[in-house]
Amino acid sequence: MTQEQYTHRNNVQSSEEPHVYKVGIYGWRKRCLYFFVLLLMVLILVNLALTIWILKVMNFTIGSPLFLQSSKNVSVNILNGKNQAVSQLVTGSNGVEARSKLLEIKSNTGKLLFSADDQEVVVGAERLRVLGAEGAVFSNSVETPQVRAEPFKELRLESPTRSLFMEAPKGVHILAEAGNIQATCRSEMRLESKDGEITLDASKIKLPKLPQGTYSTAAGTRQKVYEVCVCPNGRLFLSQAGTGSTCQISTSVCL
Repeated sequence: MTQEQYTHRNNVQSSEEPHVYKVGIYGWRKRCLYFFVLLLMVLILVNLALTIWILKVMNFTIGSPLFLQSSKNVSVNILNGKNQAVSQLVTGSNGVEARSKLLEIKSNTGKLLFSADDQEVVVGAERLRVLGAEGAVFSNSVETPQVRAEPFKELRLESPTRSLFMEAPKGVHILAEAGNIQATCRSEMRLESKDGEITLDASKIKLPKLPQGTYSTAAGTRQKVYEVCVCPNGRLFLSQAGTGSTCQISTSVCL
């Protein structure tokens, strides 16, 4: 290449302007992009408005209770890894039904108030109140360290059609600090001590309805002192007291 050709080529390259490549979206693509952005903003606003409307219709606000409303029932199921229900809560028009291995109710402080499983039912509250007119009814035995009535109210243990048993290996203690103790039955009452004794400790012991046996005294004398006699079958009766024992077995009394 000669010197003239090289000089001519450099002049041609220097006379051409450099090309500028613009990066971006122009034309109809740009208008489509703006349209989709505007549509997305409209959908977001509509979604937000619908969410607020649903919360308002369901009365769900911060600080207010949550209402679940259904025309049939509401069920809450807890499933295990095998997709089997292990706990279930069903509320319907017929009532509320809960199924679980263990049911516990605790206070705000964490104290156990009520617990129930297949073996036992535990009431952890300090006081159990039964407000029904018939009181508490137990089909089987009851184990408790103490039975006490509310202040200024009577305590009644009653079995209207069957027997009433109170049994303890170390004794039964019945105490009424500010009132009377009354025990009544329809046919027979029995106080029995297998290994010990029965003590009636009081300043006065009255048996007002004991029958009186027959006893002849001298004419013109009236006895006001009586002797307590025991029949062979254990029945008690009264006999007018004398210088010696006046207890005579009477068939009319001891039968």
